[in-house]
Formats: sequence, structure tokens, C-alpha cells
Amino acid sequence: MSKTAKATFFLMVVTILSKIIGLARDSVLASAYGTGMYVAVYNTANKIPVVLFAVIGSALATSLIPLYNKLSNEDSEERALSFLNSVINIVVIACLVISAVGILAAGPLVRIFAVGYEGEAFRLCVQVTRILLPTIIFVGLANIFTAYLQIKKRFVIPGLIGFPYSIIIIISILLSTRTNFYVLIFGAFIAIASKTIFQIPFIYKEGYKYSRKIDLHDQVMKDMMILVIPVIIGVGANQINSVVDESLASLLGTSIVASFGYARRLYEFVQALFITSILSVVYPKFSRLVVSDKIERFVDSMIQTMNVIIIVLVPIVIGCGVLAKPIVEVLFQRNAFTAEDTIITANILIIYVTGVLAFALRDVMSRGFYSLEDSKTPMTNGVIAIIFNVGLNLLFIKPLGYKGLALATSISAYIGLFLFFRSMNKKVNYFSPKKNIIVFVKCFVSAAVMGILVRFIFSMMTPHLNQGLIFKVANLGISVMLGALVYAIIMYFMRVEEYNILVNLFTRGIKVRIKKITKKY
Repeated sequence: MSKTAKATFFLMVVTILSKIIGLARDSVLASAYGTGMYVAVYNTANKIPVVLFAVIGSALATSLIPLYNKLSNEDSEERALSFLNSVINIVVIACLVISAVGILAAGPLVRIFAVGYEGEAFRLCVQVTRILLPTIIFVGLANIFTAYLQIKKRFVIPGLIGFPYSIIIIISILLSTRTNFYVLIFGAFIAIASKTIFQIPFIYKEGYKYSRKIDLHDQVMKDMMILVIPVIIGVGANQINSVVDESLASLLGTSIVASFGYARRLYEFVQALFITSILSVVYPKFSRLVVSDKIERFVDSMIQTMNVIIIVLVPIVIGCGVLAKPIVEVLFQRNAFTAEDTIITANILIIYVTGVLAFALRDVMSRGFYSLEDSKTPMTNGVIAIIFNVGLNLLFIKPLGYKGLALATSISAYIGLFLFFRSMNKKVNYFSPKKNIIVFVKCFVSAAVMGILVRFIFSMMTPHLNQGLIFKVANLGISVMLGALVYAIIMYFMRVEEYNILVNLFTRGIKVRIKKITKKY
């Protein structure tokens, strides 16, 4: 098994475990607060620092990887570390300034992020936002530390940061129900900080040494500042679309905002599980191939990565469409989370998840452009997609309500995907989407058959099972496993190269784990 394949496999395993705990966290939140005002306020206040600096932090991390690799290759590791420290110190200073300004302007910020909040919801959201705004320091540092560990090929460690985060949030939710809502907010503050603190021992283990030096005259730093501004817009397209959706959703009521939050968590579960895991490993590889002037291998690697994502995501999109309601029901419907909340959240999820494939493929091509030190193209395409999203949101919200907001996001995602395909085709002569389209058609046919059978199996079993939670989980689990088996069998006869790679990766990973376990005994 190649190092890249092995890293991807183990990162996926860690991510699966982390996201399972994340789903448990969201389930506890749904049980405690349902889709009430507190959840809507919590979601909005959490989103404000994320959008204010997580996007910038993510953009810095995205720009950092190719520049660090270039410095390390062309100069020295010490020179690269000096550049890294300049970035870290600038981030800390910028975060302190943004945090201070944000605390003073919390009211107008809430008006932007939740245009429909009034009265108690608005007042509470302003207070919670002021508490959480300083967490942007930890958000920014966590992104940079993750990038550094990825450069050092330590992919699993960043995947573990979700464990302490979710555990702290779960404890905070349980304590807040017995005490005060603000216990959850201060718990969220500590949880966000844990993402940075957790990574510190590991970055030092990889040779990092802190320095307070900031070299603003460094040409590479100037290059990064030029590169990072368009990257912010390119990387932040998803976040900006989310802000637009949920801000307009606030006009429909706080319960709709909360439902969008739960649906987005499930959407992000799929995204983090497969897309983030794969991109974390392949992006540094893209960068190294471009630096080494191996453009044909870079393009082949990008196309192959996109095919792997298509193979994985197409059945998930169709599976979520078929089983959205029972999924939401099993995960969230208890205590404060009602059957009506399940229907609304499931409807949002069905529409949202159709766009996950477009966002995933766009993310791969974005990393390709950044590796080529072209950040303007993703920015331009991202801005066009955002404009379409805003326009479609305003067009659909009145006739379709909350469903229109979700639909606008998915449609604009595919408009953006078309733009990215066209731009990459112009940028690199070797690139062609033909292989991706062929793989997509084969996957869609396989997944459509799977979806029909899954729906039939689930509907057939439902009347014969007790309606308790354990039986619902069993029904859902059996339907999903049989669906996965059907998809795997059909795909075997489709003769897709990347599918065989995935099968070999999975079987070899299992064999490695079995060997390690048997050696102990």
C-alpha cells in the first residue's frame, strides 16, 4: 500500500470515529434543546467567528502549504520555519484586532448573520457572540498547525482534534440543562480552544520552534498576502453561501435556522468524512508535484482523486435522498426534537446533499489551482457562484420557503462546478473532464439501482418491526449495508480503475490491522 493510500485510509478511520462522536454531540443537543431559540442562537453565534476568521485561517493554511514546500525545497527548513512563525504572529495580532472590533460591533454583525432575529433572540445572540468572538484566535492557529502537520505528512493528528471538542460540548450541554444556557457557551469556548492546544505537542515533535519575529519585508510573505486575498473568497464560498442561507432562514423563524443547522451538520459529516480526509492527504502531494514540475502526474492525480470522490459520494447522495427522514429520526427525534422538526430537517438535507458532489469536486480543483499558485481563478468562479446563490435564494424563498433556500445552494454549486471544469481545461492542456463524466455515469446507474432496492427493503421491513429506537436503527443499518453491498457488486462489473484502488485500499487496510492485532497475541 502506498504511503498516500495508507495515510488516506487511516485518516478516514479516525475521521469516522471523530464524526460519530460529533453526531452523538448533535443528538444530545437536539434532545436537550430541539429546534428552539437557544439552538438557533448557538448556531448563529458559533458561525460568526468561524466566518470572520476560520475562512481567513483556512485560506492562510491553504496558501501556506505550497509556499512552505517551495521554501523548504529551494532554501532550507530553517528559512521555511521563519516564514511560518511570521504567519503565526501576524495571525495572532490580526485575530486580536478583529475580535476587539467584533465585540464592539456585535449588534450589526448579528443583523448581517441573522437578519430576522428580533427581541430576545437578537439580544441573546449579541451577548453570546461577544463571548465567542475571541475564539477566532484558536480557530486561526488550529488551521495553521493543521497545515504544518500535513506538510510533515502527519495527517491523522489533525483528524483527532474533533474528539476533545465533541466531548467537551456534550458535557457542556448536559450541564447547561441542569444549570444555565451560558454553561454551553463557555463550554464551546473551551472546546474551540482545545483544537489548538491538542496539536501543540505534535508540532513541536515535528521540529517546530516558535519565534516572535515578524518579517513584513520578506518577499515570500508579500507573495502570500497577494495569494491569500483571493483564496479567502475561494475557500470561503461554502461558508458565505451558508451565511446567506441561514440569514434569510431567520426571516422564516428561529426553528428553521435550527433545522438548517442540523441538516448542515449531517451534510458536513459526509463532507468531512470523505472530502476533507482525501484533500488533507492529496493537496500537499499536488503541491509537491507542481514544485517538481511533474505537471502530467499532477493532472492524473487530480483526475483520479475526483473519480474516487465521485465513486464514494454518488451512492451517499442517493442514499441520503432515499433515507433522509429515518436518518434524521434516528439521530435527533427525541425529547425536545419533534416529528415536525424531523420532516423539515430531512427536507433540507435531501436538497442540500445533492450539492455535496459539486462542492467536493470544486474543492479538488481549487487545490489544483492553488498548487499552481493561481488563486484568482477559484476566487472569480467562487464569486460568480455566490452571486447566483444569492439571486436564486431571493427568487425561491417566497414560493418555496426554506426548501427554496436549500435548492438555491445546490443549483449554484453545480453552476460553480461547470465554471471550474471550464477554467481548469483552459489552464492545463492535459486536463479533460471526460474520464470524470464516464465514471459519474457508471456510478449514477449503480447508485440508482441501489437506491430503488434500499427503499424497497426499508419499506418492506418497517411494518414488521417494533417502532422502538433499537429496531429503527436495525432497520436503517440493514438497509444501508444491503445497499452498500448492491452498489459494490454492480460497480465491480463497471470496470472503474479507481473503484479497484478503493477496494484494494480497504482490504489491505483491514489486513494491516489484523496483522497488528495478531502480533500482540
